[in-house]
Amino acid sequence: MTNIRTLAASALIALLPIGFASCGGDDDDSGKDSRVETTDYTVNGITFKMVKVEGGTFLMGSEDGLEDEKPVHEVSISTFSISQTEVTEDLYKAVMGKNLSRENGSLPAATISHVRALEFIKKLNELTGKIFRLPTEAEWEFAARGGVKSKGFAYSGSNNINDVAWWKGNTTELQPVATKAPNELGIYDMSGNAYEWCNDWYSEDYYGRSLKNDPSGPTGANHTKSRVLRGGSVHSELDATHCRVTQRNSETENWAVGTIGIRLALSE
Repeated sequence: MTNIRTLAASALIALLPIGFASCGGDDDDSGKDSRVETTDYTVNGITFKMVKVEGGTFLMGSEDGLEDEKPVHEVSISTFSISQTEVTEDLYKAVMGKNLSRENGSLPAATISHVRALEFIKKLNELTGKIFRLPTEAEWEFAARGGVKSKGFAYSGSNNINDVAWWKGNTTELQPVATKAPNELGIYDMSGNAYEWCNDWYSEDYYGRSLKNDPSGPTGANHTKSRVLRGGSVHSELDATHCRVTQRNSETENWAVGTIGIRLALSE
């Protein structure tokens, strides 16, 4: 694990029918799929999409990665939905009534601690009547890999990081969401742009004792006082290590910097 600190009023809610959205043609090496099952939600005039992730079994981790990515282990994930993009400034303002720090509403809502993320989700649930949450680390990696459509890319949607990610090699500032290619499931920015909180507590050796079915991280005293972060960001190191789909990071719950955001999950 790498601790990222060390890196240089009334709401309108509409649930639209599930549909299939085009992501730009036939499959290619950037992982795009032409049919993506999504559900639209609208809060105070701002619409966001949730992508259905069909359940499946995959090998989580990497024997070629850091020690906390080992051992590779089999994990089965139940069907769930995950937001097509990181939560934007527009959505954050629609829910919380104010921007975080940026006027560009299409940027990821960053500078979000884990504690603030849960406050946002609580308010979102009050407005929508749904039970949105943060994804588990296992759900996050399964979705980032492309779920049952995975082609085994190093980054979320491609082996060429510049196709799918905003990172230190091509920018130094957050960029509008969904401006790079999506992954196999039609999900954007799971590599790069802003780090994303997961719900799990972090433990370096958790993979050696993880449950197989829908693991949700260590419990009790079997973890550090940090929560899992995934995906890398625009400040990720020049070797792009932190943007790999298996790379694990963590920070304390109250830690908030300008490159930490969130992505929503929703159980079936």
